[in-house]
Amino acid sequence: MENEVKKSESAAVSKPSRRKFLTTASVGAAGAAITGFPMISVAQSPVVLKMQGAWGAKDVFNEMAEEYVKRVNEMAEGRMRIDYLVGGSVVKPFEVMDATSKGVIDAGHQVAVYWYGKSKVASLFGSGPVSGCDAAQTLAWIHKEGTVFYNELVKKLGLDVVGFFAMPMPTQPLGWFKNPVKSAADLNGFKYRTVGLAADLMQELGMRVTQLPGGEIVPAMERGVIDAFEFNNPTSDRRFGAQDVAKNYMMGSYHQSMEFFEIIFNKKKYEALPNDLKAILKYGAEAASTANYALAMDLYSSDLVKLRDEDKVNIIRTPQDIFDAQIKAWDTVTAKLVAEDPMFAKVWESQKNWAERVGYYHFFNNADYKAAYEHIFGKLGF
Repeated sequence: MENEVKKSESAAVSKPSRRKFLTTASVGAAGAAITGFPMISVAQSPVVLKMQGAWGAKDVFNEMAEEYVKRVNEMAEGRMRIDYLVGGSVVKPFEVMDATSKGVIDAGHQVAVYWYGKSKVASLFGSGPVSGCDAAQTLAWIHKEGTVFYNELVKKLGLDVVGFFAMPMPTQPLGWFKNPVKSAADLNGFKYRTVGLAADLMQELGMRVTQLPGGEIVPAMERGVIDAFEFNNPTSDRRFGAQDVAKNYMMGSYHQSMEFFEIIFNKKKYEALPNDLKAILKYGAEAASTANYALAMDLYSSDLVKLRDEDKVNIIRTPQDIFDAQIKAWDTVTAKLVAEDPMFAKVWESQKNWAERVGYYHFFNNADYKAAYEHIFGKLGF
């Protein structure tokens, strides 16, 4: 009997020990399985950034903004998403900078001259003075030297943003006139739409300048608020109906011979992101820059032909006399601003030093593309 009791007690002890072993073994097997196979991440909600553009719904610039958004969203692979809104969805086009800085929206797609009222230095990152460099070369300046100045400027103005630049825009036309302009003297007294330092330049030539976003230009022309204008390019101009209010399109000008998109993010939102997502936002701008330029070359050229052939617009090369007067006016404008604003002075000095070196290389090295074009296709009509 005593032996049977001992056997029973021994069995009672051994059963939980066996269960413990089996449990431990199961955990070990599971651990081995996890070690042997790739980790499966737990799905998390993506970071969503609300971005508003400064562009009307039909503007080609919306397509260019969407090219940026598409690249960012694909590279982020579901961890981050930009939701893009057209101009006016939350704030007016000229309010995008303030709205982004204050966190009303998370991000903006615009041009720096749209907040030029805060500081004329902003225009040096958008449509600044003629320096001898084209847009691509000046965008290179922003990447290599100018970003430091840009960051200093937004901090000085109390703007809580991080900004990147994309798309070296081709020279903007002098614009749309009801009657052809034959000399700089003819510009005197015109009520004209432009933005940024271009306004200072054209005022120096005797024009009365009104600064308007793109969507307000044609209605202003119809009401007589302005009697001539420029916006940016043949595609944007044709889409908002420039050809319906004027028939003379003056091509070429110094007033905005370079410009870039400014892609901005609320700094607190940006700084809260992990480094890889920050990198996607930054380098996505460089990727979009190439895509934007390719789209521009395709559409701007085809729409210029449509303006000429379908809309019966008179395409005119801006007279040399106007170019000469503009570049002299730049001298006056920049000298005044350099004397008034130390920040303007040091940014402009950096741009000039860059242009002197880069332009030297460019003009000595570049092929004569116009001569090659005329050899293949015949003389241009100007």
